[in-house]
Amino acid sequence: MSPARRRRCIDHTARKFGVSERLACRVLGQHRSTQRKAPKGRADDAALTADIIELATQYGRYGYRRITALLRDAGWVVNVKRVERIWRQEGLKVPVRQPKRGRLWLNDGSCVRLRPAYPNHVWSYDFVEGRTHDGRKFRMLNVID
Repeated sequence: MSPARRRRCIDHTARKFGVSERLACRVLGQHRSTQRKAPKGRADDAALTADIIELATQYGRYGYRRITALLRDAGWVVNVKRVERIWRQEGLKVPVRQPKRGRLWLNDGSCVRLRPAYPNHVWSYDFVEGRTHDGRKFRMLNVID
């Protein structure tokens, strides 16, 4: 569990059971200095996050390591671990590589399937295999409109 989540648990425990912060920290295994000292973020975190999101949108197939290199080229003095932390906080992912013929992702970095616009516009099919009670195999073709 992260320290921030433990902090919330200790606050909740102290309020709910009416015990001191010291006792709640001891019972839940959180050091009191971690409970007292709130993390203060860096002043440039918002600007760095905006640049990371912009680069990830512009270069859809780049991961956090390549984005870090681009940030360094742009003049940021930044660590790979810091970029990875922000990357995970923002929920960014590299879309799975897709074949050139039927790719879904667009040049803007998004990975969105188009929704059907009218009946019979999009079809989906899949083969499903199962076994009967006596062990014989049977197959079905499922088609979804």
